Amino acid sequence: MKNIQVIDGAVNCVYDIFAATDEEFALIFPDGQDVAFIDEVYRRRADDTALNSAFEALWERRVVKTQAMGIHGLLFYELDEKKPFYPTRRDEDAKNPGGRRLR
Repeated sequence: MKNIQVIDGAVNCVYDIFAATDEEFALIFPDGQDVAFIDEVYRRRADDTALNSAFEALWERRVVKTQAMGIHGLLFYELDEKKPFYPTRRDEDAKNPGGRRLR
């Protein structure tokens, strides 16, 4: 299982973590990516059925933050303004819009 932290644009977002199977994780984060934006996740899939099923299962597996053994992916909702900071959709490659690394 891999842990995904969900970061929502809602003011009351609590940044929950959910456990995903390897197959579910691969649907959300292709090609070694570990940052995703929900609109892009759905845009990549011609058939939403598998993705909808994966999310239904994922929402049932919330992980208490103090019990989480790492975070393997970040999933953003309603935060398109964050996209320029993750041009490769990999957290370690995060950059300022001018190109300077964030770390």
